[in-house]
Amino acid sequence: MTGKREFKYVNYLWDEEKAAQLAGDEVGLLLYRSNILGADLRITNYGGGNTSCKTIEKDPLTGVETEVMWIKGSGGDIGSLTRSGLAALYMDRLTNLKNVYQGLEQEDKMVALFNHCIFDLDSKAPSIDTPLHGFLPFKHIDHLHPDAAIAIAAAKDGEKITKELFGGTIGWVGWQRPGFDLGLQLKACLDANPGIRGIMLGSHGLFTWGDTAYESYINSLEVIEACAAYIEGCVEKNGSVFGRQKSQSLVPEKRKEQAIALAPVLRGFCSSHVNMVGHFTDTEKVLEFINSNDLDRLAPMGTSCPDHFLRTKISPLVLSLDANADLSDLESVKASIEPQVVAYRAMYTEYYNTCKHLNSPALRDPNPVVILYPGVGMFTFAKDKSTARVAAEFYINAINVMRGAEAISSYTSLPRQEAFDIEYWLLEEAKLSRMPKPKSLSGKIALVTGSAGGIGKAIAKKFAEEGACVVITDMDGDRLQNAEAEFKKSFNKDISTSALINVTEKASIDAAFAHSALQFGGIDIVVNCAGLSISKPLEEHTEKDWDILYDVLVKGQFLVTQSGLNILRKQSLGGDIINIVSKNALVSGPNNAGYGSAKAAQLHLSRLNAAELGKDHIRVNTVNPDAVIADSKIWAGDWAQGRAKAYGVSVEELPAYYAKRTLLNEIILPVDIANACYAIVGGLLNKSTGNVINVDGGVANAFLR
Repeated sequence: MTGKREFKYVNYLWDEEKAAQLAGDEVGLLLYRSNILGADLRITNYGGGNTSCKTIEKDPLTGVETEVMWIKGSGGDIGSLTRSGLAALYMDRLTNLKNVYQGLEQEDKMVALFNHCIFDLDSKAPSIDTPLHGFLPFKHIDHLHPDAAIAIAAAKDGEKITKELFGGTIGWVGWQRPGFDLGLQLKACLDANPGIRGIMLGSHGLFTWGDTAYESYINSLEVIEACAAYIEGCVEKNGSVFGRQKSQSLVPEKRKEQAIALAPVLRGFCSSHVNMVGHFTDTEKVLEFINSNDLDRLAPMGTSCPDHFLRTKISPLVLSLDANADLSDLESVKASIEPQVVAYRAMYTEYYNTCKHLNSPALRDPNPVVILYPGVGMFTFAKDKSTARVAAEFYINAINVMRGAEAISSYTSLPRQEAFDIEYWLLEEAKLSRMPKPKSLSGKIALVTGSAGGIGKAIAKKFAEEGACVVITDMDGDRLQNAEAEFKKSFNKDISTSALINVTEKASIDAAFAHSALQFGGIDIVVNCAGLSISKPLEEHTEKDWDILYDVLVKGQFLVTQSGLNILRKQSLGGDIINIVSKNALVSGPNNAGYGSAKAAQLHLSRLNAAELGKDHIRVNTVNPDAVIADSKIWAGDWAQGRAKAYGVSVEELPAYYAKRTLLNEIILPVDIANACYAIVGGLLNKSTGNVINVDGGVANAFLR
């Protein structure tokens, strides 16, 4: 190595100092190489591609040295690959499988035999790509899905272009589903073309290699760079891509406004089987494609690389809707979009029925994953936010492939039957069946007011733990920032987002719900938890005290519910509204006129909302806590002193005082309220509304009956 190399179209990330620390550890260098390759989405998409190395190890049974291949296991991602994600196999056993291979009809059975080749008992399940690496003799191998290489692989003249561009130093193997036979074809290509530096797989990807981890890495980058430079040269020569622009994009703020208005409607349609979470993107590359003259020709063709359409479905739904359409008339918008979604479902069902085999898995959800809105952007919907975001990344990869292929020749997609045989492959179905079962709140989106601390944060955390996406809100910016950082540390980056809210200001509330629509596609659960407390004797209670209590507790609950209802009705999926009230809504206590009466108003407003919203299948329920002191801003102020004075105890004695006056003699914690909220939305109480759950340790005066 002679120092950092310069590339224009890929990122050179090799750090000699880090690599030197791994000298002699070929598996460590494999992981290092994999991670830096996966860090550049232009090189390979999330979960796509595979990397391997071969080492000499001592056989634990015989003590004899033997060759072992270490390769990314099934379902892994090279960008985040660790040793636990590798499969390790005896090379001699893997090679000997050639003796029992009987042809393409035996492909799936061969995968089961990979388990008989396992060297490391802690191995991840070997992937279908195992023989592709195993039958090539190189020490280090990269199988990548770079947009630039796939663009050539998916071009009509891809084989010819590959030969001319690389002067015969890159081989070509036509499209075939990954498996044992494809591994044999790669070896045959190498035997027929000794000295080549890599192989292009038609419509699929790229194989490159080297004798060291660095040689393999630099070889991969050089080949991808050459592909990208060739494509960009053709783009510059032709002066346009995608047949030039058919329509103009809206300005960014207008695109955002339209996306916020439409996302919940689309989410509702796409969630006809299970709740989906959305993602929106309007990058320049997306807009260039969706506004082009070639959109109507290219989009229905579908994607070429298997990794792309496994994430995005065979093709997207292109909305026939004016970018400037008035989206305020909900019924009109739904009437316009519903036939398009129904037509997509019919198309996908016909695709399934036409291509299915006797042993094919059952038809999967026929709703679109990718929805293109010319002039505005791209929506993607999936079981969770991470999957929806990754689907968007994959379709951007597909756009890049179409762009490159069209620039150098013309784009070709996989035949429908080939695509189906990948999408509904029994091995792919087996991989899906091994995935963890979704949590009870997977696909749900919750907005919790006052959730930067105390009860609100405990509720948001509980929902996140159970799989929901959560919008953390508060009016305290510093506290909100700290809470968001805590959530990002505890959960993956796609689980939470945050928004400043003053629940007494409608514009602030509407902005938070708009943020949820843009980030996640909508809302399912609204928790009114923001609050404050003022405890004073009647004669000391000011008009200002009264107004702020009613503004925050009653008006705030009203405005938040009203704004959330707007999105809930757009989705037509039902939903939950939970109001955190208080035992004080039912119990008369001293020095509590403003707070207690405001809580009573909250409780009755909950009943009224439950009665009104039942027709929308929106459940409205109440949780009544009492004396939740931990992590509460309320108890950090005058309220604690006021309550202590009212009961004739010190502030320090309050927790014990409250516990002793309950039937269960229990101190109430924020997590107790969170658990009650989860009980309401977790799936077992879907036919309950208008209820009150007391979480107060048992206060007889607060019993409803």
